[in-house]
Amino acid sequence: MKIGISGLLLLLTSLAYGQHNLPVQVRQAQTNQPVPGATIVITGTKSGAATDSSGRAILTNLPALSARVRVSAVGFETYTTLIVIPVTDTLQITLAPSEEELEEVIVMSTRTGRTVADEPTRVEVIDGEELDEKANMQPGNIAMILKESPGIQVQQTSLTSANATFRIQGLDGRYTQLLQDGLPLYSGFASGLSLMQTPPLNLRQVEVLKGCQSTLYGSGAIAGLVNLVTKTPTARPELSFLVNGTSAGGLDLNGFYARRWQKIGFTMYATHNLQRAFDPNKDQFSDLPQTARTTLQPRLFWYPDQRTTVSAGLIFSDETRTGGYLPAIRNEVSGYTEANESRRVATQFRAERRLKQDATLTLKSSFSQFYRQITLPGYQFSGLQRSSFTEANYFRHRTRMDWIVGLNLWTDDFADQNPPITGSRSYDQTTAGVFVQNTTMLSEKLVLETGLRLDVARSAATAITGNTGKQTFLLPRLSLFYRVGSHWTSRLGGGLGYKTPNIFTEEAERESFRGVRQVAFGPRPENSAGLNWDVNYRTELIDGITLTVNQLFFLTQLNRPLVFRTTPINNLELQNAMGNILTRGFETNIRLVVHDIHGFVGYSFIDAQRRYDGLTGQLPLTAKHRLYFTTLYETESLKTGFEAFYVGPQQRTNGTPTRDYWTVGYMIEKKWTIGRATKTSVFINFENFLDARQSRYETLVTGSADRPSFVADIYAPTDGRVINGGFKLKI
Repeated sequence: MKIGISGLLLLLTSLAYGQHNLPVQVRQAQTNQPVPGATIVITGTKSGAATDSSGRAILTNLPALSARVRVSAVGFETYTTLIVIPVTDTLQITLAPSEEELEEVIVMSTRTGRTVADEPTRVEVIDGEELDEKANMQPGNIAMILKESPGIQVQQTSLTSANATFRIQGLDGRYTQLLQDGLPLYSGFASGLSLMQTPPLNLRQVEVLKGCQSTLYGSGAIAGLVNLVTKTPTARPELSFLVNGTSAGGLDLNGFYARRWQKIGFTMYATHNLQRAFDPNKDQFSDLPQTARTTLQPRLFWYPDQRTTVSAGLIFSDETRTGGYLPAIRNEVSGYTEANESRRVATQFRAERRLKQDATLTLKSSFSQFYRQITLPGYQFSGLQRSSFTEANYFRHRTRMDWIVGLNLWTDDFADQNPPITGSRSYDQTTAGVFVQNTTMLSEKLVLETGLRLDVARSAATAITGNTGKQTFLLPRLSLFYRVGSHWTSRLGGGLGYKTPNIFTEEAERESFRGVRQVAFGPRPENSAGLNWDVNYRTELIDGITLTVNQLFFLTQLNRPLVFRTTPINNLELQNAMGNILTRGFETNIRLVVHDIHGFVGYSFIDAQRRYDGLTGQLPLTAKHRLYFTTLYETESLKTGFEAFYVGPQQRTNGTPTRDYWTVGYMIEKKWTIGRATKTSVFINFENFLDARQSRYETLVTGSADRPSFVADIYAPTDGRVINGGFKLKI
């Protein structure tokens, strides 16, 4: 990979005694951030130094000579150059990231270009190696990636169509933003299918930020955000394929291509996913729906010069999903079916220009059009959502301080195409915001990050009353990073957040929006205050054995939560409750690496309490206790892993408790290298092989084939034991 040197000025001078100093500044080529811990050596001599936290080092007592300087750092390509000593200015060196998978991961969501270990904001990164492992288990969507992460719960909202959303720290999915490369991916009407329609095989890493992130990302980031970082083209072409089949009647076909030439780059991701209606409990109703989905994601890159990168991409997805009475799905007889048809077309644009050695201007924009139709016997709901996001931000790096300032504009327009007699559910929302964030290195051990956002939101539920509302939100945020020593670090952060109202909630999704309507005078936005504190310990016990422990504590209070109330004519009307939702708890994560063996133990305690309208107790379908255990053994030719997950009792919506359960899985993959570059592998995965399944604990469907009644709450897997296997090819 090509590595550049900028700002190098060499002049020969005559200094007393013939001894000279060589000041060096080392930065990252892509982000312009300093590289701490880089090793600088004058080859052929004993002279050397390591850069400090600002990326600077000084080599002292050097004689006048021509010398070869070698600079190396973990996660970067080693660079060597010839200089003449003495010099009259600082030697400026930029290092490019290594193409290999490395432990030091650069975080994209926080926009500062820091590594995970140096971020004042706590970030969990699921890297390429772990993504590759999860792809063996479920290559059709990202649900598996998220539900096996501590503190995240994937909540199924429909028994027959298997629609699902995800929760962070006990809060509903509408309080978490789902991004792709920093741009909104799904919102509003699309969120009920977001996990099921997002494939994982073009991802480089997944970043999870828990707690309020509203300073940089605005409305809806109360519980946190998930940023899917896609692969970018490199000079070495990448062509990969994955074929997967399941015992439940599923088939996944995936292909990815990436290549960079001199000034042009290109990536293309294509996937086709099929699922046959699957009924493991033999009650003649589907537990996995009949599904056909095609997704295409082409992306073009342009590099007009070394300081500018421009990319433009398209996301296209088309899906049909039908669940219900199996003979009716096969068109053999009449009976209950639930059909979801959706089509999404989205564009993504990003332009980044390095204005100076330490400043970058970024412009990014996305537009999404999402159509969805839900058809049930005697009922149909359909709508078209158009949403857009545009942002311009300026990043400036100084020796001990970083600044980010920017402004953005959100639009969200939903058109109800089949309104009920009681009135349309259409709405139109526009939010304009300006934000600033500062990261200051107070000392070598202490970093302070502060941020402030001002949003002005306008909303209209025009189809009912014509009312419009405009509100202003001021959102401060603070994070403090403290490096206690070489092994210990700690972070403390908190901030305010808000969520503008719309009808697309988990409860509305469970009802397929039947009877759901806007309130006559419009509900008020929800607001929140949150706090996170974590302590991290990392050490190398002996050569090749490392231990990492992370302990997180969190607290979030959500005020004026939006709930549905039943009207006298049995409509569900969205209103603000009097009171709040309080979620608090902790996560414990322990990772032990012993050469080729990786072990992970995680435990989460989530106490999510309702404190509104006279209600108390745990939020429904939120387990207080979750335990995770995974182990992975990997060599160049073999990968095998075992995992076990425990989910404690939950509370149903009627207040009764559910039972707890375990899910256990095992995966093995055999890998070969053909020739010099072609890699292939075959894999098999035994998912939930103990067959934990809600239908084993209770009856899910009662009534007739035409008028069934479904269990109100889904708290355990419905598909049970599934075995899948396939092969991967990378050229």
